[in-house]
Amino acid sequence: MEDIETLLNKHNVRPTAMRILIYKFMRKTKRAVALTEIENAFIKAERTTLYRTIKTFEDNGVAHQIDDGTGTPKYALCEPGCNCEIDQDLHIHFYCTSCGETVCLTEHKIPHINLPKGYIAEDANLVLKGICDNCS
Repeated sequence: MEDIETLLNKHNVRPTAMRILIYKFMRKTKRAVALTEIENAFIKAERTTLYRTIKTFEDNGVAHQIDDGTGTPKYALCEPGCNCEIDQDLHIHFYCTSCGETVCLTEHKIPHINLPKGYIAEDANLVLKGICDNCS
């Protein structure tokens, strides 16, 4: 596995101690996390620092935001080679109605949709809801 500092540098993200800790936390959870979960894991850190770190990750292709229909944005790390572009690399997300966890199903891609002339897609999100393998 690639060193975290090297990975962040590849994405033009300066590898500060807090960014490395947040990356490790997100990698360890193996699911999408809400900002409040990150805040609870790093209670001594400034809230703005945590938010800016997630925003930096998102802006530089380290993580992506997921709208799973709960009203709370979730964030998940991008896989190696992911560029999260609407025309190339979108995948399905799964929200478990039992445990409330959201996971990326990166092996299941959202197919490209040809829109009518004059339409410009700016975002796409496909969330399946049901019972995850841990709860079933």
